[in-house]
Amino acid sequence: MEKQGFQELYVRNGQSWAISAVPLLAEQCFQEKILKDCSLGSRLVNLFAYQEDSEYIRIFAMLGKDNEGKIAIFSMRVSVAKACFQSLTVDLPQAQLFEREIAEQFALTPIGHPWLKPLRYHKNYRNVPDIWPEIATRPIPGVYPFYQIKGEEAHEVAVGPVHAGVIEPGHFRFQCHGEIIFNLEIQLGYQHRGIEKLMKDVSADRAVQIVESISGDTVIGHTSAYCNLIESLSGCEISPQAQVIRAIGLELERLANHTGDLGALSKDIGFLPTAAYFGRLRGEFLNLSMELCGSRFGRSLCRVGGVLFDIDNEMIKDFQKRLLVAQKDLKNISRLLFMKPSVLSRFEGTGIVTNKIAKELGLVGPAARASGCVCDTRTNYAFGMYRFNHIPISTVNSGDVYARGFIRWIESQRSIEFILDVLNHIPEGDLQLKTNSLKPNHMALAMTEGWRGEIVHVAITDAASRLARYKIKDPSFNNWPGLALAVRQAQISDFPLCNKSFNLSYAGHDL
Repeated sequence: MEKQGFQELYVRNGQSWAISAVPLLAEQCFQEKILKDCSLGSRLVNLFAYQEDSEYIRIFAMLGKDNEGKIAIFSMRVSVAKACFQSLTVDLPQAQLFEREIAEQFALTPIGHPWLKPLRYHKNYRNVPDIWPEIATRPIPGVYPFYQIKGEEAHEVAVGPVHAGVIEPGHFRFQCHGEIIFNLEIQLGYQHRGIEKLMKDVSADRAVQIVESISGDTVIGHTSAYCNLIESLSGCEISPQAQVIRAIGLELERLANHTGDLGALSKDIGFLPTAAYFGRLRGEFLNLSMELCGSRFGRSLCRVGGVLFDIDNEMIKDFQKRLLVAQKDLKNISRLLFMKPSVLSRFEGTGIVTNKIAKELGLVGPAARASGCVCDTRTNYAFGMYRFNHIPISTVNSGDVYARGFIRWIESQRSIEFILDVLNHIPEGDLQLKTNSLKPNHMALAMTEGWRGEIVHVAITDAASRLARYKIKDPSFNNWPGLALAVRQAQISDFPLCNKSFNLSYAGHDL
């Protein structure tokens, strides 16, 4: 029986709880609760579906109360026969991608959605067990049209999915008047691999390797979330030493990508001295990751129960020495970039996303903080070593390319300071602990702050302690709509610069 009223369950990062404990609301109460909380400052962290049985699909909502560091969770049921629910998108734009995803995965129609277009190109894929084939054979609601602007002087520019560079595939459809962009529509899905479905079907050893491949430049971010999730479901508390090593790996990943992005921005405007210097710095941070775990991209570092590699006193001294040099170089190179009038003329005022738009779209990570949003999982929902070594949240208010570049510089400095701090007092403990079987009929939530922003993994187990549903949200899922709005009324020649200032993942979105 559905519980009436605005009941909710508060959880913290990395916690598991029985499915029966999640409040089950009537559909109207479910909708009203989401809209009311978001109007009061909450954020839609996740909205996803899970097929309970042959009759009902259950939709879970996770709302982030960033100021309190809590996640409010509640749910509603939709009957398979009804196959529809009322859309939130008109009143809550940040729900639009979640609803489109539910529509294509479970053949549920969000009534009233203004642009119900499938999120990815995978018409034959569903996130449901094979014992309910009637869902898998239903057509996906919606069609694949693009927006059109009519007029004698309006024209379209189609870019991709195959690009000139060695990059991932994605299609960008511009509607323009001369050089001015009226609208950009982004169609992704070409990298879809069915990862969420695979996670239920493979062994634990294989699952961690799949997680490392969600997004090739966010290996430690996603693997940390997966490990936290499984450890939560199995009641395993890893050692402080393992937590420190994971945090070092995560911050090195952030440093490598932030400096790489600053180099890419420099190259895009033809400022080659800083492009070369940032490229060298990126290589230094990648090499430190190699020293830590044998992989420049952090593979094989994080495993359920802890980590596979230790850091000894000799490595600590070497890391400290190299990080101090990198810290000085980063400061000098960044000043050179951000103090040049020719650079500022290209960065400032280009690709603006206002604070209001960023909040309406639910942007996360540096893209959100560059628009003045105070959101960082390491602080708001502190996990692992971040519970004891706090990193201040850095924000910029202009929301343009300059802000998205500048925030990377600030965060890179914070990351180096954090690593140098934890290297001074690494505790002793077991590198890896054995884990027990997963709790049956439970759900767990794990959030980490990847270098692009908030990563969310959710798992649901069945009565036999097997994974029945695995849900992944990469920060790019939140931020692609931000890029589309950033280029409105901008010149089409500025799109590459705006695109690099976001640097989003195609594979992380497509899954």
